[in-house]
Amino acid sequence: MKKRRSSMIRSTGLTVLSAALALPLGVQAVQAAPAATVASAAGTRARHVLDQLAEDYYDAVARFDPVGATENGDNRFDDQIGMSIDPARRAQQFGRYRAFSQRLHAIDRAALDAHAGLNYDILDYELNSALSLAPFPAHLLPLNQMDSIPVTLANYASGDGSQPLATVKDYQAYLSRLRQLPAWIDQAESNMRAGMRSGVVLPKAIVVAMLPQFQTLVSGHVEDSIFYTPVRKMPAAFPAAERARLTDAYRAAVTALTPALTHLAVFLEREYLPAARTSSGWSALPNGHTWYLASVAAQTTTTESPAQIHATGLKEVARIQGEYAVVGPKMGYTGPAAALPAWVAAQDKYRPFKTEQEVLDVYRKLDATLRTKLPALFTLMPKAPLDLRLEPELSRATASDHYTAPAADGSRPGVFWSVVNDPTRYGSTGMVTLFLHEGQPGHHFHIALLQEMDLPKFRKFGGNNAFTEGWALYAETLGKEMGFYDNPENYFGHLNDEMLRAVRLVVDTGMHDQGWTREQSIAYMREKLGYSEALAKSETERYMVWPGQALSYKIGALKIAELRARAKAALGDKFTLPAFHRIVLEDGTLPLSLLEAKVDRWIAAER
Repeated sequence: MKKRRSSMIRSTGLTVLSAALALPLGVQAVQAAPAATVASAAGTRARHVLDQLAEDYYDAVARFDPVGATENGDNRFDDQIGMSIDPARRAQQFGRYRAFSQRLHAIDRAALDAHAGLNYDILDYELNSALSLAPFPAHLLPLNQMDSIPVTLANYASGDGSQPLATVKDYQAYLSRLRQLPAWIDQAESNMRAGMRSGVVLPKAIVVAMLPQFQTLVSGHVEDSIFYTPVRKMPAAFPAAERARLTDAYRAAVTALTPALTHLAVFLEREYLPAARTSSGWSALPNGHTWYLASVAAQTTTTESPAQIHATGLKEVARIQGEYAVVGPKMGYTGPAAALPAWVAAQDKYRPFKTEQEVLDVYRKLDATLRTKLPALFTLMPKAPLDLRLEPELSRATASDHYTAPAADGSRPGVFWSVVNDPTRYGSTGMVTLFLHEGQPGHHFHIALLQEMDLPKFRKFGGNNAFTEGWALYAETLGKEMGFYDNPENYFGHLNDEMLRAVRLVVDTGMHDQGWTREQSIAYMREKLGYSEALAKSETERYMVWPGQALSYKIGALKIAELRARAKAALGDKFTLPAFHRIVLEDGTLPLSLLEAKVDRWIAAER
């Protein structure tokens, strides 16, 4: 989805005080207003200090992880890779976070108004969360099948990713990154060798899964390299001299990069794979259990323990299977509830499409219907439009249906991207719940609104998954209010997506906290979700390398639903969904603890 001055104003308190003492007693009472001016000046000064700190913090994060900044729409550093995996630079960054925390705590929180106070609290939370991960050597695991700098840059080569490739300047920026990539690869290999010595290594199954990616990056001829793609797609409008210069420069950069890519692929296969571990969970790493606890806290923004989350997952799985027992017969299914997903997956009637356009037409019809229903549930809606598009053919094989944010300047709408590789295999039952999540009122109502808010950069381009994905998953439940789930097929689709998020609670905590193996997780996902072996394997391996990330969806959605129920019980007839949704969305992304405190204040004020 996305991702951080002011001059000090000197207090005039002494001047105000002196003037008041010089007045007759009766006039002093009339002139009491300057005391508010003193408070206001203190608040203004504190706010300006906080604003500068927030700007410095965001800038430090973006410079430390410039590829992350690119992903979040900040293109200032598109010519830099950054070396966040370098141990010395990593230590320096945590030092910066500690210094930012000291600067923050030197600000008088009580002097800030509500808006600035919220900025303070969120920044405090982010810094504490970042520093909680400082003891753990994440830099020793710089590559996996889900996330790595070489593969990310390869995906940028088409020009269809987060890094633009439309101008000469864009081409020069990407070229600069290619020239820096060999040094990054050298550092990654050095880190992994250190991990091999200390026992901080990936599971063997993960290395096997990711090895083909890095082997594919190696090309025998410069012209065949994926990193040479910008030259093949160079705009004809570029001046001839620039085309020739850039072509030569890219050829030289790819020629220099190829030995590093080759060495990396050989290293992974011949040295790292034999040293990889046979265990599945994070707790098998040195200090891994404590590491996992910190990851869970950071991803969920709660204090819930893995054991509590595991129990919640089992409870949710049982609840949803109970719903399967009700909806199954309405779909013509008479077997055991647990087997309903597998039965649905085998029914041709739930794959009615012949063309990509037919799939898109269903989404467009759904969107048109939604626009008539959303005003009854929301008074706060984004100004930016939502467009519906098919995923480009180049990236369909590796993409999933997703949302991209609108441009902050209004030049680009929010977009729901539908990925249709084979329309005859595209299932219809999950389309409503998917669109409510990825389109509106899910990600579009949160992320597009975020772009329209007057927020510091660290909030506009940052945030947390627990709120972001929690809101989108909660938004799926609103299909019930809007009548979409009166159709049993649509309701099953919603339940099936809920089941995935519930199963994640079980298998993530199972592997990383309770000693489950990869094979146990695959079997559990196949049983509860009706997944194929291949799909259960890829999902399981995602959770193996992103510990705790998959917990954020359901934990966030359950918290929002809990707060809604709390508000409705407390306010009775005063409760309205549009008012509740405004309270949840109007300040952008919040840690769940701050969201809960905010909703509680709103309930108290309304009562």
